[in-house]
Amino acid sequence: MSEQKKDNAFKRFTQKHAEIWKFIKFSIAGGGSSVVELIVHMILLNSVFASLTGEPVTSSALNMIGITSKGYLYTYLISTTIGYAIAFILNRKITFKADVNPTLSMILYVIMVVFTIFANGWIGSAMTTFAQSHNLSGNFWDLVIKLIGMAIPTLWTYPCNRFIIHRKKKPVEETE
Repeated sequence: MSEQKKDNAFKRFTQKHAEIWKFIKFSIAGGGSSVVELIVHMILLNSVFASLTGEPVTSSALNMIGITSKGYLYTYLISTTIGYAIAFILNRKITFKADVNPTLSMILYVIMVVFTIFANGWIGSAMTTFAQSHNLSGNFWDLVIKLIGMAIPTLWTYPCNRFIIHRKKKPVEETE
């Protein structure tokens, strides 16, 4: 098949299945930002903040979402911020080609992220409790729990990003 035919077939697919193509791009952007987040998370947890993993966090709100040590708190805040910032930029510019007010988009995104962090913290805490009660510990299980915890929020983050945060301005209709 010639390059032009391949390009035309791809273009027809993306036009015919525009919403599927957006979800695919959203997944690629999310996957890419998640890989960076995961790498940063594991490096920070096992090196920079390793000595702080034994220092407890006294905030009941943080304990409620599964953050019990200062090392994990700092690791989580930094890696999650980096991951979400990358995802925001990629989704705004490439996936949805949003053109609404970027400040409003950022505010809405921060609200979604705060909800996601607390929901993810609760989910992660539940998964960690499950893993500990079944003697599933160590870096491998930390990795598995982190990956599952990163995948679950897609259930609400795609619709929020697609229909609320990264919108396009409605075209102005011409009147006669």
